[in-house]
Amino acid sequence: MNTNWLAQLAPEYAPARPGWWPPAPGWWALAGLALLLAAIGIAWWRNPRLRLRRAALGELRRIRATEGDVIRTARAVQNLLRRYALTVFGHDRVARLHGDAWLRFLAMRGGDSMNGAIGQSLLRANFAGVIAEEAYKDREAWLIAAEGFVRRAARTQREPPP
Repeated sequence: MNTNWLAQLAPEYAPARPGWWPPAPGWWALAGLALLLAAIGIAWWRNPRLRLRRAALGELRRIRATEGDVIRTARAVQNLLRRYALTVFGHDRVARLHGDAWLRFLAMRGGDSMNGAIGQSLLRANFAGVIAEEAYKDREAWLIAAEGFVRRAARTQREPPP
């Protein structure tokens, strides 16, 4: 008997390595999901209403970060609120509002505390340049009310003129 019987066996033939193409169905599904998420992300980023809201909130953050003059802060907040309202609600609806009507408009659309003493102190500091002692305390309340208006007003649709 031959002691080298293993040498008489046929050589090993391993199956060929699988190729990378075509991918398995799971990879196709993953690629489709990635494309779908990319399309949703681009649509979300390019949405003009959301871009406007992000820009306004960014400007509010910059105003909050500057620890400057209270009158300058009041003017910046009032200017931002007016520009944002004109863009979201239209010139016909917002441009003619002033004083208490402007404050009621802000309060009805998200700036809840603007209808009271906070709004009056903002108007006095902005237009009259009058700084009372409470204006220094009201600075943060102005910014909070303005942020509430920006966040909630963007959700409403453009209203027709009355």
